[in-house]
Amino acid sequence: MRTLRYAFYALILGLSVHFVPEARADQPINLALVTPVAIFGEGESITGFRFNLLYGRNTNLTGLDLGLVNHLTGSVTGIQWALGANIVGKNMLGWQAAALNIAGGEVTGLQLGIVNIAHQIRGLQIGLVNIIESGGWLPVMVLVNGRF
Repeated sequence: MRTLRYAFYALILGLSVHFVPEARADQPINLALVTPVAIFGEGESITGFRFNLLYGRNTNLTGLDLGLVNHLTGSVTGIQWALGANIVGKNMLGWQAAALNIAGGEVTGLQLGIVNIAHQIRGLQIGLVNIIESGGWLPVMVLVNGRF
């Protein structure tokens, strides 16, 4: 009986894991429990809406990004809102709101959080700790940092 129960659990787990197909055009929506358990795999770009229950990772996003931890390896154009963190590997155009916001490229817009980190910025960071690696008013500032 126990073996049958374990086989059933393995079947359910196997059916819930998404196997990434060949690259296609941007997807309109994505829902992720925790990557790789998602409608579309981490190699896909999303144009529309993305909801990450615990942790979701995709390539690029144009649209709205909601969740606990939102991670994009590429760029974002739109709005990111997370309870925990927004992580963008490249550029961010729009606004990010979370406890932790990180943009590896240039932020054009607003970062609103407890800790905000950007490589470069054309806009504002509002938070307890604001870090801009290149081109901000100062590399680290409390409450507000930015550049116009």
